[in-house]
Amino acid sequence: MKALKQPERRSPDGPSKDSLILWFDEVTNRDVPLVGGKNASLGEMTQGLTAEGIRVPPGFALTAHAYRSYVQHNDLGELISEQYRLLAEKRLQLSDVTRIVRHRFVQGSFPDDMKLQVSEAYRELGRRHGGGDCDVAVRSSATAEDLPDASFAGQQESFLHVSGIDELLHTCKLCFASLFTERAISYREQKGFDHLAVALSVGVQMMVRSDMASAGVMFTLDTETGFRDMIVINAAYGLGETVVQGIVTPDEYRVFKPALERPETTPIVEKLLGEKEVHMVYGEKWSSRVKTVNTPLQDRRRFALRDVEILQLARWAKTIEDHYGRPMDIEWALDGESGELFIVQARPETVQSRSENQAFKTARLIEENPKLLLEGLAIGSTIASGKVAIVESLAEARDFQQGEILVARQTDPDWVPLMKKAAGIITDHGGRTSHAAIVSRELGVPAVIGTGHATRELFKGQEVTLSCAEGEQGRVYRGLLEFEESEIDLSEIPSTKTKVMLNIASPDAAFRWWRLPADGIGLARMEFIINSMIKIHPMALVKLDEIEDSSLQRKLRLLTQHYQNPIDYFVDKLSMGIAHIAASRYPDPVIVRTSDFKSNEYAQLLGGELFEPHEANPMIGFRGASRYYSPDYREGFELECRALKKAREEIGMKNIIVMIPFCRTLEEADRVLEVMAENGLARGADGLEVYVMAEIPSNIILAREFAQRFDGFSIGSNDLTQLVLGVDRDSEQLADLFDERNPAVKAMISQLIEVAHDEGCKVGICGQGPSDHPDFAEFLVEAGIDSISLTPDSVIRTKKRIAAIENSR
Repeated sequence: MKALKQPERRSPDGPSKDSLILWFDEVTNRDVPLVGGKNASLGEMTQGLTAEGIRVPPGFALTAHAYRSYVQHNDLGELISEQYRLLAEKRLQLSDVTRIVRHRFVQGSFPDDMKLQVSEAYRELGRRHGGGDCDVAVRSSATAEDLPDASFAGQQESFLHVSGIDELLHTCKLCFASLFTERAISYREQKGFDHLAVALSVGVQMMVRSDMASAGVMFTLDTETGFRDMIVINAAYGLGETVVQGIVTPDEYRVFKPALERPETTPIVEKLLGEKEVHMVYGEKWSSRVKTVNTPLQDRRRFALRDVEILQLARWAKTIEDHYGRPMDIEWALDGESGELFIVQARPETVQSRSENQAFKTARLIEENPKLLLEGLAIGSTIASGKVAIVESLAEARDFQQGEILVARQTDPDWVPLMKKAAGIITDHGGRTSHAAIVSRELGVPAVIGTGHATRELFKGQEVTLSCAEGEQGRVYRGLLEFEESEIDLSEIPSTKTKVMLNIASPDAAFRWWRLPADGIGLARMEFIINSMIKIHPMALVKLDEIEDSSLQRKLRLLTQHYQNPIDYFVDKLSMGIAHIAASRYPDPVIVRTSDFKSNEYAQLLGGELFEPHEANPMIGFRGASRYYSPDYREGFELECRALKKAREEIGMKNIIVMIPFCRTLEEADRVLEVMAENGLARGADGLEVYVMAEIPSNIILAREFAQRFDGFSIGSNDLTQLVLGVDRDSEQLADLFDERNPAVKAMISQLIEVAHDEGCKVGICGQGPSDHPDFAEFLVEAGIDSISLTPDSVIRTKKRIAAIENSR
């Protein structure tokens, strides 16, 4: 369908309360009592955002007055009151009441004037679309729906691919009747709404032919952490109901919101390919309005949206959020005929946006090396354990016990009473915007969504622990594992002169800690991103055509199948992983250390054994800077440089600082900086700062000379202690000797800080020492260190300790 220009209809005084029909361009958010939340929002966007280029399919609403007129015309008021009286007296079951009331609604007739006005509005919609009957979506919109403190999502009915006046009138009756489903009545009772005071409006909206393209949902914040600078988009083929209902595992895209204002950037920081197992398309009129069919394998293996479409949706989402002044939950659709995107619904986000910003909850498993059974998307950030209850259908729900782990293929609104009893939820299908995910968040129940095969892999009564406290990936472990939870009031954390930064290894974990009062990220380890997201040795991609092992060739080509050039897989994944971390603290500095695998660790990557030497002591072997200009790895380092350049310039994370590890000599520093410059990362260009790790005695002894080449130092206290004292950091026999508080190590650190500051260089430290040893933290502060970077779980107690030290000076 094509976007249609609608006439200006709204009068200065607003629409009449006695109107039976109101077009979307006649209503705004002020008219929820007349047309309900969904329709008022469509009107608000039609009036307020069309000029911003946002396309909203045209349509009209049967008003709350129309609903009440229908109730009066068919004498339904007395019936409803009588049925509720019998229910209260326990003379009828809820199921009996809903059956009787809904049957009378569907059997009723429209008043003549209402039928005429609906028919005329439908014909007008068809004329403006090209003439004749048009396909419409018919959706219920309760007049208390989608208020800031209540979400009626999924409580009333919607119908797609409705065509012809007779079918339209019939589906309007079904919408009216859906105000009295069991789940709708139960929900109103839970929220304290008067059943008779709540009316229902019906929205009639032109269908977008997403059955021929794709559709989905997006949020203007991170749905699991509440991080406000991220837009999360879910997409699947066909009509959007498969995404909303959690029938499929959709694609997921994350877009960094602040960089959308810079047209030269492409701020997509994550693209996850979903299974998109099935999709919903138009059915044959004589059988069904819509039908669900299997998605061809070649379509499942590609993304449902192009980058340009992802960015357009993200920009629209930001515009909508700015207009409403709050985080939003938005439904979108791509028309397969016109190629145009449309916004088909927008409502306030009701979970994360209401969470208390000053309350910071953490959870962690105590048991080490637990047995992993399944992985999926983590919903929430807590942990639960219990016995598995596999529920194939609601017919089995009566056997479900309070505190069990609910395992299902997917859920829908009828499952909510069951979900309330669960300690945790696991599903085969669904994404972050599926019904199971949305309700789990509202209930505060941890869930692992889209595992693929939980209903087959787990068994009834099995004891499991469900963890959503390890980043974006939710994990299901065998057994009832020990875990601990804590809650901290962040408003009580003092400020410090010494900057306190974070050590972050995994992009998955970065957003979990955005509320922590930190001054940036002092250490983001590139090797962790390579190991968790890429899994391939970079030289194996550079030399892919030369690899003789056919089995290895197949594995590498399977992982990189979405890329014409396999090395683009490495650059793309690494740049997004880096940008993901950088986004979590933007615009504060984020120091990204280039890869610091040892040769034995590199060898464990796919294809790594072909390119790594066997070393007797990898700890002081072919690692860090020495690799970057070596013919054996230089081409791999060039891929790292390309990823850093892309993260900074294309994605827009100019807060990234590059740090070089294990740089032994000045000549080595010069050679590395030369390679970087040749690959578009010249120090000083476009504001790029380059730091060096201070972890070798030569870095301290020649600190003045290193300071001429780098903008800052970061002390690697473990390696520095090892090399100053000559103690193997991994030796159990020498553990008592390994101590960064040794006077020789402290003398090195003091010397570095003094010389670096003379040369105008910053000095930080990344390590556990300041957290584990209060006296070491005191020494660093007294020595004048600029920043201390810590693991997130030690930031709060160490920041308090630093504040006490500073205040006592």
